[in-house]
Amino acid sequence: MFPGAGAGAKVRAMRVWVDLTNSPHVLVMRPVIESLRRRGAEVLVTARDFAQTLGLLERFRLDHTAIGRHRGGALTAKGLGLASRSAALVRWARGRRIDLALGHGSNDLSIAAALLRIPSVTAFDYEWARAQHAINCRLARGVVVPDTIPPERLARYGAGRGKLRRYAGLKEEYYLADFEPDAAVLAELGVDPAHPLAVVRTPPAVSLYHRFEAPVFTTVLERLRGGQVVVLPRTAAQRSELARAGGFILPERALEAQSLVAFADLVISAGGTMNREAVALGTPVWTTFEGRLGAVDERLIADGRLRRLTRAEDVTLAKRDGAAAERLRRDPEAFTDLFVKRG
Repeated sequence: MFPGAGAGAKVRAMRVWVDLTNSPHVLVMRPVIESLRRRGAEVLVTARDFAQTLGLLERFRLDHTAIGRHRGGALTAKGLGLASRSAALVRWARGRRIDLALGHGSNDLSIAAALLRIPSVTAFDYEWARAQHAINCRLARGVVVPDTIPPERLARYGAGRGKLRRYAGLKEEYYLADFEPDAAVLAELGVDPAHPLAVVRTPPAVSLYHRFEAPVFTTVLERLRGGQVVVLPRTAAQRSELARAGGFILPERALEAQSLVAFADLVISAGGTMNREAVALGTPVWTTFEGRLGAVDERLIADGRLRRLTRAEDVTLAKRDGAAAERLRRDPEAFTDLFVKRG
């Protein structure tokens, strides 16, 4: 943890740069940031203004510098956003004597770090975001992924076995290891715990790997509307559309969604982190993701821990029976080790 140390050398703490570009990345990287600081590292955090990223950083009281914003779903806008934010990160990081750069799927960080010749490590758990991985895997020194993903699926991106740093289980089992649900979130939203609760996450309509309509998701929303349904939109446009439709609970600010998921009787999401959080917390969960399934979801579906929704009529909002499944809690320190190990 102490670069530049030698005989008679003045030792300084390792300086680590973490870049966060989307809401789930705050959750994943928070234990890593805290672990590194406990180990004596100086951790600098930059963040993109997108979804609830900045709100979550404020809720967790993680000091950060906001740089750039999401430019929208169009390919040209994404390209311009990548170039402009990467350049802004270069300007911010130059001269800060950074030893290591870490991100969870941040193309901006990988490019900026490469231009500044800072070693970088990237992480992800969905292998079919090709454009993203083609950049990150080639530029990064290390690639942190679940061991469920076959290595041959990653080699095409330039992530050979020498770069791979693989972990067991779900990333959510690491960052939720110390988590205990807080019922205050129910009171904040006016939710009655005596009645069934559904938590719904909208599709990532601005993501490159999800460029299509989601008819099943739309039908499910109509089926659930009027019940006790909390919907977590990803964008302001989605929020406006849902508000006009009415019949849903729309949180006004970033909240502790993990507690909400833990208390829910049903979770529906179009893929990604919230589905796996529900699995990790023992809540029944359906995925409406219409893209190519990744290895993690393939395994969860095969094991019966995640269900794929193809018909809206299969969903019934009712109080779940029995106690939640026993949680598997994994060591966040072991997860952190994958980001900072040498080689």
